[in-house]
Amino acid sequence: MKPLTHVDSNMKNLVSDLQVLIRQPSVSAKNEGIEECAKLVKKLLQKSGIKSEILRLKKNVAPVVYGEIKSKSNPSKTLLFYNHYDVQPAEPFELWDDPPFSGKVKGNKIFGRGSSDDKGELITRIKAVEAFLKTTGDVPCNIKFVIEGEEETGSAHIEDYLKKYKKKFSCDGVIWEFGYVDSKNRPIVGLGMKGLLFVELSVTESIRDAHSSLAVLIKNPAWRLIEALKTIRGDDGKILIKDWYKDVAPLSKKDLQIISKEPFDEHSFKKEFGIKSFVGNKHGLEAKKALVGGATCNIAGFVSGYTGEGAKTVLPGKALVKIDFRLVPKMNPKKQVERLEKHLKSQGFSDVNIKVFHGEAAARTNPSDPFVTNVREAADESYGKSILNVSNAGTGPMFSFIDVLKAPCISIGSTYMFSRIHSPNEFTRIDLLKKTTKCICLIMEKFGNS
Repeated sequence: MKPLTHVDSNMKNLVSDLQVLIRQPSVSAKNEGIEECAKLVKKLLQKSGIKSEILRLKKNVAPVVYGEIKSKSNPSKTLLFYNHYDVQPAEPFELWDDPPFSGKVKGNKIFGRGSSDDKGELITRIKAVEAFLKTTGDVPCNIKFVIEGEEETGSAHIEDYLKKYKKKFSCDGVIWEFGYVDSKNRPIVGLGMKGLLFVELSVTESIRDAHSSLAVLIKNPAWRLIEALKTIRGDDGKILIKDWYKDVAPLSKKDLQIISKEPFDEHSFKKEFGIKSFVGNKHGLEAKKALVGGATCNIAGFVSGYTGEGAKTVLPGKALVKIDFRLVPKMNPKKQVERLEKHLKSQGFSDVNIKVFHGEAAARTNPSDPFVTNVREAADESYGKSILNVSNAGTGPMFSFIDVLKAPCISIGSTYMFSRIHSPNEFTRIDLLKKTTKCICLIMEKFGNS
C-alpha cells in the first residue's frame, strides 16, 4: 500500500515535526505556552493538508484545535482522532538528563516532555493522514481531529466543547489519544478507561503553626486526617465507605475471557517499579482483574507542618490530603462524593472539609463492535500481534465522547509502557512511531471499507 511506503521514506520529517512540537512547552497546569502550542498544532495540520481551525468556548479556557478532511471516495463514514497538545509539568528539572523541552534524539529514542504523552501520539495520526493525501490525493473515510489543551488537568471543558460542537464533531468511531505497547512490543488495543474522582480533604485546628511542646493541649490536624483516612480504606485496598460498590457493573463473561488471555508479566512489572508485592498480595488473574475493573482510593499527596530538610519541632495548624479514587462502570462521581460526605459524618469526622476537583465516569466499548475488529486487524498487520484490553487502568474523558457523540472509542498507539510518561526523562521510541503511523493508515483503510 503506497501510504505505508510513504511512511517508511518520510520518518525524518516525522521526527523533525515531533521535535518542533516538543520544543514548544504547553503545560496546562501553569497555563504555559498553551495558546502558542494550539497555533503550532493548527499550522502543522495545515502543512499536512488538513483543513484546521481553533475553536473557543470562553475566556480562560484552553482552545481546541479542530482538523477535518472530507473523503471524495467515501464521504459516508467518519473517523475522529482525539488527542491533546498540553503536557504535564516537567519538574523536578534536575532529574532530567537533558532539558525537558529539547526533543533530543538518542539512538531509537526522542526525549522530552510530551514526546509520548501526547505529542508523539498526535504526530502518528497527522502523518498517517498526510501519507494518504500525498500518495492518493484522498482519504478512505472522512477524518476529523479534536485536539484539546486541558487533558493533563482533567479535561474540565471537553464535555462542553463536545456539546457545543456536537454536529461538527459527529463521527462513527473515535481513535483515542494514546495506546500502550508492552515490554514485548505488542500494542494494546484498549476498549475503555476507568473514571476518576479527585478530592482534597483538609482539617484546620488552629489559626497558625505552634511549638510542638503544645501538642499536649492543641490537637494535631495531621493525626486527625490520618484517623479519618483509616476509616476510608482497608489494608487490602478495599474501600470501606458504605455502598461504595453498590452500583458497580460486574465484569461480563466476555470481559473475563479477554482478561484471562491478556498477558501480564508480574516479574517485569515489579522489577520496573522496584516493588516486592502487590496490594492485598494479588497475583495472576486477580491482579489483571484489578487493573481492568478494580476501584481504588489513592493518596496522591499529604501536606502538613514542616517538610524541608533537617528538623523543626512544629505543631501544624492545618493538614490536607489529596486523594484520587479510580471509578469503574456505573459509578457516578457525584453520587460517590455524597457517599464520601455521609461516611465522614457518620464516622464522626464532620470537621473534615471536602473539596472536589474533578469527577469523570468510566467508559467501555463493546468488544463485539465491528470497529474493534478493524483496529485489531490493523494492529496485528502492523505490529505482528496485538493484545485486547477491556479497560485501561487510567482515566480520560472517554465517557463524554461515548455519551455525547454516541460513537465507540478505542485506544491504540505508540506509547511504550515504560516510557516514563509524567516523569523525568520521558521518551518515545522511533520504531514504535513508525509502526503506529502505519497502523493508523491501516485502520483508516479498513474502517473506510467496512
